[in-house]
Amino acid sequence: MTDRLPTDPAEREALLRERLTPLQFEVTQRAGTERAFTGTYWDTHDDGMYHCIVCDTALFSSDTKYESGSGWPSFWSAVDDGVVETRTDGSHGMVRTEALCANCGAHLGHVFDDGPQPTGLRYCMNSASLRLDTDAPSEP
Repeated sequence: MTDRLPTDPAEREALLRERLTPLQFEVTQRAGTERAFTGTYWDTHDDGMYHCIVCDTALFSSDTKYESGSGWPSFWSAVDDGVVETRTDGSHGMVRTEALCANCGAHLGHVFDDGPQPTGLRYCMNSASLRLDTDAPSEP
């Protein structure tokens, strides 16, 4: 999964449709959202590193995962500055902050300012956009 993605949009889409499940494609490429309390990782407590399902970039450590009660895996920090980009999302009649993989542009979820300290942030992610590597250390 660490191979570079094609720059041609049609080639990229064909490759990702082949590689990802329909839900993973919808979430990461079409900014979809899985239903609350249905994703693989919303109630996972295993140690490890959460990677982008599209490009395999390390994004979040289990050390920053917490129970937000939202039904989606939530983290109070990304693993490193610059691995998650944000932009304003005005879809669905509301204004939110969208979170994307800085490496490949995959939609991950949204960031809210109601998280715990020390950051006060809640990275509310879709399980479909992540892959947990339990063999990797939870610290970068």
